[in-house]
Amino acid sequence: MITLVLSTNSKKMLKDNVLVRKMVGIETAGSLNILFTDKTGTITKGKMEVIAVADGDLNEYNSLLELKNNYRTILIDSLLYNNESEFDSVSGKIIGGNITDKALLKFAGHKKDANIKIIDKILFNSKDKYSVAIIEKNQEKIKLLKGAPDKIIKFANEYIDSNGQRRTLDKEKLLKFIDEKTKLGLRAIAVSISLSIYPVDSLRRNILVGIIFIKDDIRKEAKDGVELIRKAGVKTVMITGDSLSTAVSIAKEVGIITEKEDLSIDSAKMAKMTDEELKKMLPNLKVVARALPEDKKRLINISKELDLVTGMTGDGVNDSVALKKADVAFAMGSGTEVAKEASDIVIIDDNILSISKAILYGRTIFKNIRKFIIFQLTVNISAVSLALIGPFIGIPTPVTVIQMLWINMVMDTLAGLAFSYEVPRIEYMLEPPKKKKENIINKYMLNEIIVGGLYSSLVCLFFLKSNVIKSFYSNNETLMTAFFSLFIFLAVFNAFNARTHRINILAHLKENKVFLLIIGFIIIVQVSIIYSGITTFRTVPINMQEFIIMFILSLTIIPLDFIRKLFLKKKGNKNGV
Repeated sequence: MITLVLSTNSKKMLKDNVLVRKMVGIETAGSLNILFTDKTGTITKGKMEVIAVADGDLNEYNSLLELKNNYRTILIDSLLYNNESEFDSVSGKIIGGNITDKALLKFAGHKKDANIKIIDKILFNSKDKYSVAIIEKNQEKIKLLKGAPDKIIKFANEYIDSNGQRRTLDKEKLLKFIDEKTKLGLRAIAVSISLSIYPVDSLRRNILVGIIFIKDDIRKEAKDGVELIRKAGVKTVMITGDSLSTAVSIAKEVGIITEKEDLSIDSAKMAKMTDEELKKMLPNLKVVARALPEDKKRLINISKELDLVTGMTGDGVNDSVALKKADVAFAMGSGTEVAKEASDIVIIDDNILSISKAILYGRTIFKNIRKFIIFQLTVNISAVSLALIGPFIGIPTPVTVIQMLWINMVMDTLAGLAFSYEVPRIEYMLEPPKKKKENIINKYMLNEIIVGGLYSSLVCLFFLKSNVIKSFYSNNETLMTAFFSLFIFLAVFNAFNARTHRINILAHLKENKVFLLIIGFIIIVQVSIIYSGITTFRTVPINMQEFIIMFILSLTIIPLDFIRKLFLKKKGNKNGV
């Protein structure tokens, strides 16, 4: 049953841009307590665009054409050569590098000059948060720097103005200006140059060229996805490499930060905290900015120590360790193969709304398994009761071995298929997550199994021993044929009871066409067994009156369950599986 449910839902999930790599990950996704998610590409579109450049005088320019020649040349060099992206000579498209480099190269709008040589470089990494390229231009060596404004500006005392002249930099004024911009959700990148090229990794005595402001629009589905995850009782923490002010602005816009008690922190501050301090902070933590790969790993470990079912999204090589440690790992479709290999589920469209769908499917799978357990154990109680009691009431074999094989097909394989196609319903996302030590069988299930199982057993015993029932049947062969069919039809009608906790057993029935087809198939086969003349199943044809009596008796399990559900609702128990 578990294999059937997981495999059938895996196919459905693919249509919702969710690729399941490890089937057990789907069910675990339904029990998530906390989700650590990236910002870029998951909450935002991941399509960055440079919208403005600001110089040291805080003048803003929306295009390079607005800049004077000297200043424009210095800025273009900074954007072109301290960049891992390239214009493809054949297609003209931008290839290589990350999405930030691509956005900067697109804004520069130039191809690299073959006469300008890159003689050394340091690639950007999430720890240092800057990159360096040393170029040789007109027999002069220049060091180009690009990175987080707080890193670059810290060691810059001068800037190049719009005329290409060096001026004294007012750091406090510039940082305040950048902070105002990042609070609007913009990402800021500082570019600078240095004539002191060695040591390569030194940021000292750099001269600021300008601040590049980049916008990455929020996905229109992001708010819905975050809200759906919140309603499901899953806590969302956004982890990003952006500045704290940018991250907080976006978190507020999508609904991750909604209360005054919600907290945000950057990597540097988090590094100074002990694990115990972080555990106390975690319930209100919503944003981690300037995050490093080891921060993700630490947050996963702390969450698991608090016995939380933990989910993590990732797309890079550095994320693979954290993904491995998470209970459920979501890799992005645009991410690296290493991240995908470490994941349980791949979100093909990188969308947080698709993650919420994965959670919904996880909950649906667990409920479908529980529905099947109700159905199967109800049949089992009835079958075992008859097998034990039968010999004591003068019926040594109420059900033959061949008949039991057909009953097993009905309650195992066919029922497994029928319940595995129960569709996800948004109401499941309004329930709290299941606990790690949640019992497979809850009180509602136990109630239905015992009531349904005992009632089925009593109906079967009544049918076999009642003189009133016997008077309607011409001989023992027709009685035992009708009894075999009674057992099957009791199971068939109880399947309708098991598939929903609602009083209306036909609710959402049309959505599971496979269920209807399988029920129809079981009925057709059972009728064929009765009237085909095949004696293998110890059956003989019965007349219409005999069939109707058996059919009505089996149908009584539906009003019985109606009364049971009504009683539970009056007692205040409105929960199901």
